[in-house]
Amino acid sequence: MTVFLVGGGPGDPGLLTRRGEELLRRADVVVYDRLAAPALLDLVPAHAERIDVGKAPGRAAMTQEEINAVLVARGRAGGTVVRLKGGDPFVFGRGGEEAEACAAADVAFEVVPGVTSAIAAPAYAGIPVTHRGLSTSVTIVTGHEDPDKGSVDTDWHALARAGGTLVILMGAGHIADIAAALVDGGRAPDTPVAAVRWGTRPEQRTIRTTLGKVRGAGIEAPSAIVVGDVAALDFAWFERRPLFGRRVVVTRAREQASELRVRLESLGAEVVEVPSIAIEPVDVALPDLGAYSWLVFTSANGVVAFFGALARAGLDARALGGVRVAAIGPGTAEALTRAGVRADLVPPRFVAESLVEAFPPAGLAARVLVARAETARDALPDGLTAKGYDVEVLPVYRTIATEPSAAVVEAARKADAVTFTSSSTVSNFCAVVGALPGGGPLVVSIGPVTSGTARDHGLRVDAEADPHTIDGLVDAVLHLLAGTAR
Repeated sequence: MTVFLVGGGPGDPGLLTRRGEELLRRADVVVYDRLAAPALLDLVPAHAERIDVGKAPGRAAMTQEEINAVLVARGRAGGTVVRLKGGDPFVFGRGGEEAEACAAADVAFEVVPGVTSAIAAPAYAGIPVTHRGLSTSVTIVTGHEDPDKGSVDTDWHALARAGGTLVILMGAGHIADIAAALVDGGRAPDTPVAAVRWGTRPEQRTIRTTLGKVRGAGIEAPSAIVVGDVAALDFAWFERRPLFGRRVVVTRAREQASELRVRLESLGAEVVEVPSIAIEPVDVALPDLGAYSWLVFTSANGVVAFFGALARAGLDARALGGVRVAAIGPGTAEALTRAGVRADLVPPRFVAESLVEAFPPAGLAARVLVARAETARDALPDGLTAKGYDVEVLPVYRTIATEPSAAVVEAARKADAVTFTSSSTVSNFCAVVGALPGGGPLVVSIGPVTSGTARDHGLRVDAEADPHTIDGLVDAVLHLLAGTAR
């Protein structure tokens, strides 16, 4: 039985340590706070217990003593208990108190350091906390001391005299008084100040001012506040990415969304996942695969589901010996490669009609097995039948509707763009979200079939991927939003 005090980093999920990811993926209980990136919870197994102990100004889901008690109780119960904290557990994270509580109760614990916002937030705003010729030291200090102890430990006058860079965490509510104390201690009123709010996240915003003008500058929590000459430096990169400040909805099933999400986030977008569908394998009896001349896959989902069924039957890719394999597009072909199979045929356009055209003339006893979703268009089997093939359809998976939370739905309705990767994502998204508001999100579709479904649901398609791939979809979003005003 061990309690792991894991630093989740400042907000960007990519800054989580490998050790932190490993523990989240095998957690039985996760106790998390407000500043831990929500996307990190996607790493947690579905069976794990999730306990929100988030604190916000004026609100606490639990007191610190109650949090300590939860950690001790869950730690004694056994299993892997992860206490997920924003930043680093031992940098103003009260991780020391939680470790102390575990030690006093004889509950084993481990500390997994995280990237602190005191360094990361300025870095994402293009501010080095030390810089040759400007600052050779950095001091990290809290701007919010424990109000119950009845005294103030921070000597702002001494910090003013110390020089170098000062990084103040949790000080937004007191920054005017802190600035006055620093000036009173000898810092010049024109000393640069930079406040980085929600640093490393898509909603990051940086306010630049001086000590003398900090009152009324609009600094809000949670901010990492940098005081010193380095705060005038501006090596901005994060806030200059092409989709920074844009909100894009991803409607793919959660099992598929990571690739598209990562691509969009790397361009600076805030991604809202509205997994309007989930993928569910169909319990299918596999036919004699050697009886077919072609095996056709119409999606990566079909590949995953088919090879899952193959494995459950005690078989592997060798069962396809002598069978030619076709894939509707490069994404499906890539999924086949991961399964150990190279596609013999990929059409120039990634739609069923193009795949039919690309098929060679049917020979004698030319049988085709199409592994696909339980509900799908019949353009492919009908087209191959018309070409002289004996076609059988093997449903290997189905898509089922999901129910996103009200908060997620509201965020989606206020987005800049919504992406659709299949007709089923369109249908289920519209069923869950309803009609989009006028002047609402722009609609980006992966291809003509999906676009047709969107129009059938009353949506205006503003852009279509070319080619009809995830890469093409990302490029379409980029070109569409880069040309519209924020």
